Amino acid sequence: MATKIRLQRHGRKNYAFYPIVIADSRAPRDGKFIERIGSYNPNTNPATVTLNFERALYWVNVGAEPTDTVRTILSNEGVLLMKHLQGGVKKGAFDEAEAQRRFDAWKAQKEQSVEKLRASMADKKELDAKARFEAEVAKNKAKAEEVAKKKAEAVAAAAEAEAAAAPAEEAPAEEAAGE
Repeated sequence: MATKIRLQRHGRKNYAFYPIVIADSRAPRDGKFIERIGSYNPNTNPATVTLNFERALYWVNVGAEPTDTVRTILSNEGVLLMKHLQGGVKKGAFDEAEAQRRFDAWKAQKEQSVEKLRASMADKKELDAKARFEAEVAKNKAKAEEVAKKKAEAVAAAAEAEAAAAPAEEAPAEEAAGE
């Protein structure tokens, strides 16, 4: 039986997530499978991958063929590197301890680069929020100045109207006093 490591589509329209499964190559995409070894959610930033490393390594070692996307996922998680290192141990190029040391060094470097990426994304998000806040403060300040200017114009117009009305009221009062 030819087995494949592939993705099953679950979720709704425009919001899919994918269980990573071992299935017969003749089975339908979302049909019967042998074993579920993880999941892949591309909707998060960065994409979330959960993987049972030991089972994935077992299935790769017994000959299950990963699809292109799953091959990329397995490569990013280090399953294919570990298979390669195990091949070196079998050939006698180095021992098991050296293979584990190399894998741990690669994993540490990978985690460091992912953490750096997350930090840069967080900094970018923070700077973007700060820039939007400053733009909003500037816009609110401009609106406040405009409102203050309109209020000052309204007060000046009211004072003018009151000043124009005051002499008109005083003139009849003076005429009445003069008679």
